[in-house]
Amino acid sequence: MARDKYRQQFAEAVAAAFREVYADAVSAAGETVFDVEALYSGLVPPKDPSMGRFCLPVFRYSRLLKQKPAEIAARVAEWAGRRLAGSAVSCEAVSGYLNARIDPLVLTGDTLTAVVAQENSYGDSDLGARETYLVEYSSPNIAKPFGIGHLRSTIIGHSLRRIYKKLGYNAIGINYPGDWGTQFGKMIVAYRKWGAEDTLKGDAVKKLLELYVRFHREAHENESLEDEARQAFKQLEDGETGAATLWERFKEISYDEFSRIYTLLGIEFDWTYGESVLNDRMEPMIQRLEKSGLTSRSQGALVVELGDETLPPLLLRKSDGATLYATRDLAGMVYRWEKYPGFYESLYVVNVAQSDHFKQCLKVITMLEEAEGIPPDHCMGGRIKHVDFGWVRFDGQMMSTRRGNTILLEDVIDEAARLSGEIIRDKNPQLADAEKVARMVGVGAVIFSQLSLRRQRDIDFRWTEVLNFDGGTGPYLQYTHARLCSVLRRYEGEFIAEVDYSLLNQPEEQRLIELLADFPAVIVDAAEQYEPYFISSHLLKLASAFNKVYQRKDERGRIDKIISDDVDLTRARIVLVKAVQIVINEGLYLLGLQAPEAM
Repeated sequence: MARDKYRQQFAEAVAAAFREVYADAVSAAGETVFDVEALYSGLVPPKDPSMGRFCLPVFRYSRLLKQKPAEIAARVAEWAGRRLAGSAVSCEAVSGYLNARIDPLVLTGDTLTAVVAQENSYGDSDLGARETYLVEYSSPNIAKPFGIGHLRSTIIGHSLRRIYKKLGYNAIGINYPGDWGTQFGKMIVAYRKWGAEDTLKGDAVKKLLELYVRFHREAHENESLEDEARQAFKQLEDGETGAATLWERFKEISYDEFSRIYTLLGIEFDWTYGESVLNDRMEPMIQRLEKSGLTSRSQGALVVELGDETLPPLLLRKSDGATLYATRDLAGMVYRWEKYPGFYESLYVVNVAQSDHFKQCLKVITMLEEAEGIPPDHCMGGRIKHVDFGWVRFDGQMMSTRRGNTILLEDVIDEAARLSGEIIRDKNPQLADAEKVARMVGVGAVIFSQLSLRRQRDIDFRWTEVLNFDGGTGPYLQYTHARLCSVLRRYEGEFIAEVDYSLLNQPEEQRLIELLADFPAVIVDAAEQYEPYFISSHLLKLASAFNKVYQRKDERGRIDKIISDDVDLTRARIVLVKAVQIVINEGLYLLGLQAPEAM
């Protein structure tokens, strides 16, 4: 992995200082506590950016070194400072912290030179070289429209896939549509009772949803419908021609519809397979668990007792012999391990409601691998992660497919594009390709709405917030990118990457440069925490910092224009503008948004 050279230099100096000043205590504590890697990992941004680029809290070492944090910081800073003398990095003690400052001129030159030279490769890394990341996302059920409730998994997972690819991983995006289960018995019954050939034409998926909703409404009054549905699904499991033919039609129609929606959103996958692919893999999975002595009978059902009071037993097979979703997921985990043996991690980007389900499955996988005596470095249990996220509400309303209370994603995208078009026409009536830009901005607004908060928080989708051009939204970032492109188009001078960086000495410009320098580390943080929000938050800070530069006024109250009669200053500022444009462009790509050049 390409490491931050300033952090590395600081960590090396501080590690040497600890060994020099506290030799006995460091030796007794073990080298790993005070080694360069541990200290590098412990560096954090100071709460006040004016206090330095990064800092090391020393409170954690107080007990080991038997001194107060402020005393430790003072002694280490003095020794480390001497070691860093003559470099661009300095060290100072502030209470219980070791604060690092970087020479602004060096930081400016290094950062802008790197961004402009590397362009959209800035922030690339070999962190994941030769490692495979599996990311499952979206995974809607067939025979149902793609609703707003499916959006968050799709957006978070797709962004993570792009983030891991940027860090050098072989990132495999997986779509695992729900194409099996008792719900398809309900669909078959509903179609046979109330459907017709025309149902499977035109807006077929919407018509199938209407049948599904009607089935549940009618089943409240007629309980025998549920029995008919179970019989229909049994026919499907047994391969009965009529049921299988209907199921194949439902699947074909749904996949075509999903493909259209994914194209609208710019979503990509590397591997798509439905639940039905695992039908022949469930019985071998059950046999493996039985052979390992992990199964037992409970009221005629086959279960795995987890030995955990917080989790119920995992149900493998009902008393009537039917398998369950958990059985299928266990088989699927093994299937992915067989296809990508030794994967680094396998992520399931699935709503928080499934937390207990994944805890059960991962517990069973771990128990199985232990029972089979598989060496730890060949186990997959610890490499499977449930990346959960909160609920999506639309203007305060929860969605429910069964009740028919769902909002179709395409309707949301169309409305977002329409409203974006109205705003764009008002701001820039002469804009070429206004309709194309409006679609780009509308889709971006919908996508960013899912990434503007930490994934575990619930989201309430409200138009007035999602389409705000003035801050905190996707359109705001896209508008800032278009403004950057506009400045670059207006510049008529020669673009020279090597400029007099000492001219970029204003606080607003230095803040921009610090944010540009932080971008590679933010990408790593997003990957490690499975949190694209880190990137969206950073881009908002970057856009806000640039707009402060763009709107800055001089001592006479006039706009301090980026392009002025001062040729050298203009060249330096244009390099800064170009660097900000590159990073915002790449950040938007990592989140799944397009970056318009005019709005």
